[in-house]
Amino acid sequence: MKRIIIIVIIFALAVGISGFWYYRKNIYSKEILKLEILGPEYVQTGEEIEYLARYKNNGNIVLENAEFIFDYPSNSIPSDSQDLRLTQKVEDIYPGEEKSFKFKTRLFGKENDNLTASCSLNYQPKGLKARYESKTTFTSRIKFVPLTFEFDLPLKTESGQELQFSLNYFSNINYPLENLRVKIEYPDTFEFKDSSPKALEKTEWEVSSLIQAGGGRIKISGKIQGEPGQQKIFRAKLGLYKEGNYIVLKEAAQAVQIVEPAIYISQIVNNLSNYIANIGDLLHYEIFFKNIGKTPIEKQFLIVKLEGDFFERNSLKLESGEAAPGDNSIIFDWKDISKLKFLDAGEEGKVEFWIKVKEKDFDKIKNPVLKNTIRLGGSEKQFETKINSKLIFSQKGYFKEDFFGNSGPLPPEAGKTTTYTIVWQVENSFNELSNLKVKAILPENVTATGKVFPEDARFTFDPQSREVMWNLGDLGAFEQKTLAFQIGLTPSENQKGKVALLIKKAEIIAQDTFTQDILKTEEVELSTILPDDVSITKQEGIVK
Repeated sequence: MKRIIIIVIIFALAVGISGFWYYRKNIYSKEILKLEILGPEYVQTGEEIEYLARYKNNGNIVLENAEFIFDYPSNSIPSDSQDLRLTQKVEDIYPGEEKSFKFKTRLFGKENDNLTASCSLNYQPKGLKARYESKTTFTSRIKFVPLTFEFDLPLKTESGQELQFSLNYFSNINYPLENLRVKIEYPDTFEFKDSSPKALEKTEWEVSSLIQAGGGRIKISGKIQGEPGQQKIFRAKLGLYKEGNYIVLKEAAQAVQIVEPAIYISQIVNNLSNYIANIGDLLHYEIFFKNIGKTPIEKQFLIVKLEGDFFERNSLKLESGEAAPGDNSIIFDWKDISKLKFLDAGEEGKVEFWIKVKEKDFDKIKNPVLKNTIRLGGSEKQFETKINSKLIFSQKGYFKEDFFGNSGPLPPEAGKTTTYTIVWQVENSFNELSNLKVKAILPENVTATGKVFPEDARFTFDPQSREVMWNLGDLGAFEQKTLAFQIGLTPSENQKGKVALLIKKAEIIAQDTFTQDILKTEEVELSTILPDDVSITKQEGIVK
């Protein structure tokens, strides 16, 4: 029995010694593999940088089945890859072996953003079943963003006054920026009115590709409310979208102080506060200024600046004031106007001028407005006068034409039918039109034959009222449309030796979707004389 116990003890010791020897043999520290990333500590947004990732086997064991993984920072655009993660199989790493990899990219973010690259190497020491992984990171900080992004915003404004400002941006990054967006955060008392270019949702704008030395401007208008002395802060961000994430590149903020109003400025044009102008109109501007403060206002200049391509500058008429040469401004001097020299609290003054709207020589501008900005003391106010679209309509008649091929005796004969073609042409200009219709009345002895071009035109004839109507619906800016329809004339006996009426005067009516005005125009009646058909003589228009 004693002998058996001794044998068991000896066996256990042997197993323990073997296990310890095996454990010592298989011990391995991953610290033996040195893995590091080298790169610039400080960078500029958009500049191309290079990372150097390297490893070294400082042990005496071969590392097998190795896999190297490199992760670019999330806010980066790699130079040679579409992916932010690169994976590469590595051959056996022998003791003392060292290898490096280079990775080029561009980092994006705002100043003081920290962007981290990382890499890992997983492997299996030769003779061991276990796998090990070594990891490391490297962080770069954005020290400078070569972008200009700032507000052009008044430092002071009155509560309820229209506020116009802009966001200006300029890039000096040597790389084209794509998928840019500008986002703005208004004070809670700001009421957005309009912007140029148009906003996506009043607070966000798309910016086209921005190259080095390229820039742009977003103009915004609205009204802001507040108590005198309050500071209202506007904040904005310029950034780009990358894989659904918004990366902020630059931020801007500016405060506007609400001040106590001293002068109230108002204006009427042709006796109306909301006058809608037409091409060729003579506009009578009357500008009123009232001292709503508590102290007199003395020795002030009132300046009116005219903006827009539709003012006929040479037609400007002034009873007082002076046109500034080359500046499109009118200056009213306190030396000439008593109310500008001294305006007591509660008093009101007035200046006026006349100017025409151009009739021709204007570009194809959609939704045109006449703008004038008035400055008096520390107050400024801008007014807009919308311009109706110019609607051109013509009604012409033909016997010889290429639409239908007319027939019947010419000159027309009593009791016999001769067909003619009526052509309506509509030409629109600046603004989109809706609910556009053309109407005319046919005489008793004239009827529509049913031939119409184009065939899908919405054309109708009511035999009871004798009315023909063309329903165009909507018509875009600078768009034109033409309709041709055939009519048949059967002259009566009492029309012999006379000119016969083919169609009475035509009227066109439409709504201007920009100004909301109803536009109307008429064209004269047509007879068998057919002044637009040069192939017909006057004698051929007299009924036989």
